[in-house]
Amino acid sequence: MNFDGIFTPAITPLAADGSIDTGAFAQVLEYLVEQKVHGIIIGGSTGEYYAHSIQERLDLTRLAAEVLNGRTPLVIGTGAIRTEESVAYAEAAKAAKADAILVGSPPYALPTQQEIANHVLAVDRAADLPIMLYNYPGRMSVDMGPEFFDAVSGSRNIVAIKESSGDIARIHHFGERYPQIALSCGWDDQALEFFAWGARSWVCAGSNFIPAEHIALYEACVLEGDFAKGRKIMSAMMPLMDFLEGGKFVQSIKHGVALNGLVTGGVRAPLSGLDEQEQAALQEIIKTLKAKVAAIKGA
Repeated sequence: MNFDGIFTPAITPLAADGSIDTGAFAQVLEYLVEQKVHGIIIGGSTGEYYAHSIQERLDLTRLAAEVLNGRTPLVIGTGAIRTEESVAYAEAAKAAKADAILVGSPPYALPTQQEIANHVLAVDRAADLPIMLYNYPGRMSVDMGPEFFDAVSGSRNIVAIKESSGDIARIHHFGERYPQIALSCGWDDQALEFFAWGARSWVCAGSNFIPAEHIALYEACVLEGDFAKGRKIMSAMMPLMDFLEGGKFVQSIKHGVALNGLVTGGVRAPLSGLDEQEQAALQEIIKTLKAKVAAIKGA
């Protein structure tokens, strides 16, 4: 499994009654395929997995596999508090012939490093698929540290990590300490730094609605090695990064997708959508960002 490139954690559109709109979900996936993102993640935080029932998540796994039909790498998120539930999602990913799974620390439970490792290895055994680890202590309240990496070092399936700690120091020596694990940016406003330190992948929610601009940064830094160009693109993207971190992340992503003419529906409680002022602000940010990146690419 090659995790190079832009991997989009897809949104989950909702119908008027709050149920999952499977037709609109399929259209979102088709849009991402057409835009040539390098992979699609189902069951991530941006997809609101935490607000879905077990059956809904299993159904989305099967539907995504059917829609994509091997055209784009499919990664299935297995996040859950209970290991047994994560194992069920891993088994579903295997049955659907997904390309890989995303495996994080169980939230809220506060497991030790060895307990996180036990969880990850149990999920690994269930799927026997390539694994992208997901380190997000801000949501999970625990960090994947050296003891964890030592405990999972025997797994051949652990091939990448989405690093979302926000701690820039973690990426400085990651490649030296764990050369067998590909580093993927999971903290959007640090994408340039990740690429500078050898990452070749970016899991970015904003690529749901401006994939070309995210791909442009990846191509400038990773494929062209042109970090002067990369800094210009990143500078153009920073107002969006700042907006997304303003407290309504998923809501903003969904509205960005809606601006492209796709059906998204609202968000599930306890979240609520953007107000009119926030919608207008986001629309202006996107308009300016796209114009600036187009000019950079044209130059």
